Amino acid sequence: MEYNEIDLLVLRSVDKVTTQKTIADEIGCSIGKVNFVLHALIEKGLIKAEKFANNQNKKQYKYLLTKDGIKEKIALTERFIEKKKKEYDMLQADLKRYEANGEYVAAKGSV
Repeated sequence: MEYNEIDLLVLRSVDKVTTQKTIADEIGCSIGKVNFVLHALIEKGLIKAEKFANNQNKKQYKYLLTKDGIKEKIALTERFIEKKKKEYDMLQADLKRYEANGEYVAAKGSV
């Protein structure tokens, strides 16, 4: 998984979850990787981290997207969709080529 994809997953998750462990569980990455990405996004000014004032667990933070974070989330989403569209188009072209050569029908019939 590329860092841009991980950044996007973290940016999408911060509105829903509040701990690094829950973010890691949600996106399928290690807590260490989530910690690294969160700190990088905070340094870039894309996320703001605030401690919960009335929480017993002083290690728990509330992560908020900044205006720049929202813009970056949109830009990463657009790039991700464009990349997936290109992959889809390539797969469609491969499928048409297989069909034209009769390979697709033979392979499909053997399943």
